[in-house]
Order: sequence, then structure tokens, then C-alpha cells
Amino acid sequence: MSVVWIVFVVPAILFVIFVAPIWLLLHYRSSRQLGAGLSEQQMTRLTALVAQADLLQQRVHTLERLLDVESPGWRESATGGRDE
Repeated sequence: MSVVWIVFVVPAILFVIFVAPIWLLLHYRSSRQLGAGLSEQQMTRLTALVAQADLLQQRVHTLERLLDVESPGWRESATGGRDE
């Protein structure tokens, strides 16, 4: 019986005393943060990044149109004849 006590019961008691409370604390703290969503500052930053991405996309399209007019075969030479 003493071997069973040392092998199973002692680690179980140590787990319940030390590991389980920390595990539960970290689990519920992270799930609460996920449930809160984005903060006001994060939402503002995300909106600014989306606007910047849209502006960059417009610039790329403008550059592609200019290249299509000035150098009609630029797409084929840029890809080396491969399909994109």
C-alpha cells in the first residue's frame, strides 16, 4: 500500500495543490480576455491599417495601369512567361 500511496496519491495531491489552481487561473484569465474582444485602441489601429491597405492597393492598381499603357508586355516579362 505504501508504494501505491507514493506513486499515485502524492503526485495527485501535489497536482491539486500547486498545478490545478495556476492552470485554472491562467485558463479563465485568457478566456476572459478573448471574450472581451478588441480594445478601443486596437480597433482604432485596425481601422487605420485597413485604410492604409486600401490606399496601397489603389496605388498598385494605378501603377499597373500606367505600366500597361507604357509597356504592354511588362506582365509577361515580370513573370518570365509563367501564369500568375
